[in-house]
Amino acid sequence: MWRRPRNRIRQLLKLGTDERSAILAGLSRKGYWRLSRTLSTHTGMTNAWLAEQGVISLKALWVNIHYPEGKASEHRLPR
Repeated sequence: MWRRPRNRIRQLLKLGTDERSAILAGLSRKGYWRLSRTLSTHTGMTNAWLAEQGVISLKALWVNIHYPEGKASEHRLPR
């Protein structure tokens, strides 16, 4: 649970976020959705970490639907 500021800071530090940005994010009064777009959460919660947690990548699903035979490298994907 990341509800308390002390625990937010501790968890962000475990994920590899530098101390200053972890403290700023942990003490912030912004909600979870707003904090999810900060640099401190992006440095700690990388795509690899999210995959380890079992979060499904929407980009991977989109590529599998539109390019089912693995021909994604032949086509240019929109950014």
